[in-house]
Amino acid sequence: MSNFNIPATQKVAVVPKAGGTIEIKNDWPVRQQKDLAPGECLVKIESSGTRCCHTDLHAALGDWPLKAMTPLIGGHEGVGIVVAIGNNTNNSPVKLGERVGIKWLADSCLNCEDCRKGREQNCSQAKLSGFTVDGTFAEYVVSFVNHVTPIPEGFPSNDAASILCAGVTVYRAIKNSRTEQGDWIVIPGAGGGLGHLAVQYARARGLRVIAIDTGDHKAKLCKDLGAEAWIDFKTSKDIVADVKKATGGPGAHSAVVTSASSGGYTQALDYLRPGATLMAVGLPGTATLNASIFFTVFKSISICGSYVGNRQDAREALEIAARGQVKVHFVTKDLKDLKDTYDGLTAGTVAGRVVFDLTK
Repeated sequence: MSNFNIPATQKVAVVPKAGGTIEIKNDWPVRQQKDLAPGECLVKIESSGTRCCHTDLHAALGDWPLKAMTPLIGGHEGVGIVVAIGNNTNNSPVKLGERVGIKWLADSCLNCEDCRKGREQNCSQAKLSGFTVDGTFAEYVVSFVNHVTPIPEGFPSNDAASILCAGVTVYRAIKNSRTEQGDWIVIPGAGGGLGHLAVQYARARGLRVIAIDTGDHKAKLCKDLGAEAWIDFKTSKDIVADVKKATGGPGAHSAVVTSASSGGYTQALDYLRPGATLMAVGLPGTATLNASIFFTVFKSISICGSYVGNRQDAREALEIAARGQVKVHFVTKDLKDLKDTYDGLTAGTVAGRVVFDLTK
């Protein structure tokens, strides 16, 4: 069924156990076409991104309430070519040679209530790339024909990789933030991997952006991307007052919190105006959200969790980026640099995103 030459072994980045050190293996087996189940496909990876809500880092550290499988090949923002499809796969929406993306949500049943209502990511049978199934820090990845996402023609693989999780995640959150053109939206963590994309998707929807982060480099990045106001959380004496001043007094209409710390959530409730919506996106491990019930009710504040996106969200997010309305700011590295990248994420020194080029 395959006209591609599929090797027996490949290079991967694997974490042997939770909290373990990343190891580069050059002799990891590649699943062959005859061993693929119906509905599965083998993708030869060209690019793989990292930094989405620190998800890859949390998976490697094992510090989430949900535990990843081990040994773990992480990564869930991969772009590559379909080189094999399992026998007896009926009506495959993708074909051999097609360029596709692999997302955090690798597969779902498509039949349960959550899947039918467009919440495929909440399916109880969901398979998660780089968490419960092997991810995209590898030269070849087994994925699923119903969930890989076609990449728009002409859109570079390195650019597309980061849209597949980071872009989709913030796009869906902004899409569901109950905002209208001209409304104010706050992006804490705006200079990070998700945040800098959130600034652009918000601008694409006609929203006015207040960016919160720290550092001159991130300040310039956010302003260049169209943020109307910048607040450095390390130098600001009163973030709540600064947000309200930027909006002319009443506060923002929404906040999309992408930062991986609980403080960003608690503050947001104070600088939102009545009727506003707090979109919870970042995943700070075991931290809790402490909200005043009285003022949440009194101000008619809505608190909504937004967890990645579905297949349609992915297509929409990619199309917007492919039209040039969203530009991923990234540096390209070799897979062997993954450990150093994780160290940078832990230290908070990584601005924008990192994409690993698997074609080298």
